[in-house]
Amino acid sequence: MSTSGGRSAQLKHTGLRPGWTTGACATAATTAAYTALLTGDFPDPVTITLPKGQTPAFALAVEERADGYATAGVVKDAGDDPDVTHGALVRATVRPLPTGSGVVFRAGPGVGTVTRPGLPLDVGEPAINPVPRQMIRDHVAKVAAEHGGSGDVEVTVSVDHGEEIARSTWNPRLGILGGLSILGTTGVVVPYSCSAWIDSIRRGVDVARAAGRTHVAGCTGSTSEKTVVSLYDLPEDALLDMGDFAGAVLKYVRRHPVDRLTVCGGFAKLSKLAAGHLDLHSARSQVDKGFLAELARAAGADEELAAEVADANTGLAALQLCAARGVPLGDRVAEVARDQALDVLRGAPVVVDVVCIDRAGTVVGRSAPR
Repeated sequence: MSTSGGRSAQLKHTGLRPGWTTGACATAATTAAYTALLTGDFPDPVTITLPKGQTPAFALAVEERADGYATAGVVKDAGDDPDVTHGALVRATVRPLPTGSGVVFRAGPGVGTVTRPGLPLDVGEPAINPVPRQMIRDHVAKVAAEHGGSGDVEVTVSVDHGEEIARSTWNPRLGILGGLSILGTTGVVVPYSCSAWIDSIRRGVDVARAAGRTHVAGCTGSTSEKTVVSLYDLPEDALLDMGDFAGAVLKYVRRHPVDRLTVCGGFAKLSKLAAGHLDLHSARSQVDKGFLAELARAAGADEELAAEVADANTGLAALQLCAARGVPLGDRVAEVARDQALDVLRGAPVVVDVVCIDRAGTVVGRSAPR
């Protein structure tokens, strides 16, 4: 796959190579297939225009034309981003429709179908998001204008092995069944921006609200999910797999409130939230033992214990030192993390509580709701 100038320069300062979304791949495949349907020839590579003006070119991995349809396929290149869909084969099959039909979208094998309200698509629709749909419509219209077509077509998007890949995404929890979503707002995958994960957090809030959930939980992983289910008996669609993105949960809930938000995660990670960090990844924030020593003092530690906490190897070691002397450091971290969360919510009508756990899922700190 080649590109026009600009993509490599876009992230030159990071040394990381950006890639293309499934929406951009589906648009390229559709453009090639519709061109072949009208002219008999597949453009290879096929060039498209993205929403911000970039003009990448995509090599075709599949070309198939028969009476009444044409299919083209593009292998997704996510650049240097650890994207689960990197290397997936995205196909588009285009068939003509009667004049006035417009562009009709279908989910082929490996592309999911929406089964729950709360997403930006109606229940029963193929999981091809609004921006990719518009990109495809725009390119269908362009090809039609260039080659004398009506622009009335059925576009079936499929992803090889998409149903299997989707099991490692949020789709089943969001009610998108049968495969992947065709995603992207710019067409470009920015390495380590984790935009798909953050978008899934937002869609998770939307689905929970649409289902009438008044209590949701942002969890750092599967162990913390099990903990909040045991504490609050929350259903699956009230659980937000926030990972390290506490800020993404809080900022979206600020704009789209729920009555109550529980934040649950490992003690060390939530000590970072207590210190004011909204990205809890180890590469972007560290456990501050000096800060933990201050919290230990506030929880009743003497100076000797506070010094030991400041010198501890890990956050968990600091917690164990305090627990051995009856100092509730875990509760204090949970309380301060809750207050930091409330600061980010900026007065939104959301009650927050925080639960800290150890690696086994045992609750080692808990705040009151506030």
